[in-house]
Amino acid sequence: MSGWFKVENAADIPSPALLLYPERIRENIRRMIRMAGGTSRLRPHLKTHKLAEVVRMQLEEGIPRCKCATIAEAELAAGAGAKDVLIAYPMVGPNAARMLQLAKAYAGTSFACVADDASAIGHLSTTFAGSGHTLELLLDVDCGQHRTGVEPGAQAVELYRLIARSPGLHAGGLHVYDGHIHQSDPAKRAGQCAEAFGPVEELRHALLNAGLPVPRVVAGGTPTFPIHARNPNYECSPGTCVLWDFGYAGKFADLDFLVAAVVLTRVVSRPGPNRLCLDLGHKAIAAENPPPRVEFLNLPGASAISHSEEHLVIESAGAGALAVGDCLYGVPRHICPTVALHSEAVVVSNGRAMERWRVAARERRLTI
Repeated sequence: MSGWFKVENAADIPSPALLLYPERIRENIRRMIRMAGGTSRLRPHLKTHKLAEVVRMQLEEGIPRCKCATIAEAELAAGAGAKDVLIAYPMVGPNAARMLQLAKAYAGTSFACVADDASAIGHLSTTFAGSGHTLELLLDVDCGQHRTGVEPGAQAVELYRLIARSPGLHAGGLHVYDGHIHQSDPAKRAGQCAEAFGPVEELRHALLNAGLPVPRVVAGGTPTFPIHARNPNYECSPGTCVLWDFGYAGKFADLDFLVAAVVLTRVVSRPGPNRLCLDLGHKAIAAENPPPRVEFLNLPGASAISHSEEHLVIESAGAGALAVGDCLYGVPRHICPTVALHSEAVVVSNGRAMERWRVAARERRLTI
């Protein structure tokens, strides 16, 4: 639908602003469910949107569990009603005690986290033993990204044994993130995925043959979501597909999701006949990737000339049609860190800005 992104009452919205389109978000959730063949193995990642409202939308569609990266995200999810929350991040230092606080504060939610180190496992065990609470702990497995996780093999088996016998802990399975797999071609992506997860399957079977429980394997992100969705032994944890962005849309044509988040920016200056300066600096859109960091829906083909904290200078043959104060609507290249730059999102329904949702979990701490 042409012009779906435009806001009739844009004059009421200070820029730069993050716009969300709830009908499109809900449709993305439903497409995610169809791709997974139901909700039983879906564990969507909260880090993309960080919003209680979206957690509740997923709950309404029958998805009771989620994955997140921070304790603040986990607290937000539990507060919104999620029943099963995995923090896919090592809980070290004071965060071990915060995990226990979280379990005590939200008795109706089951929490889990990941570990790949014996000392970290011991710290969590000491924290939870005798507390009256048991922490589900998944072994974080490195399948090729080399960021966190232990390689499949003998050391992984021993660490899993340690989890299983540690007081206060329950062995919850394996967490395996394959963020290094970004092949555009679906067949090549599937081949890379099969190669990366061959050793993971060997590890899973070794643990089961040793009499150790492996309740779940939480696997992948959005790019490999349709591949893992075909494996009945795996839980899937896509994230970006809930809001979508042009980085993934341009690279993964086989993934049919809708852009559901847009940044609103305005022309603040016209430094040349084909140049516009916008109020869309680093502090309003993710800048970790090289330009282009945004694609404008109502000014296609614009080129970035310079980008700084509060300014984005672009060049376009169509710049002459825009005056100072006019609005542009842009799709971020990377939506996840873009959302985290905004304290609130403007909700657009039926072409009008209706309300604002607080991006609460952009904070490192809510109450715990």
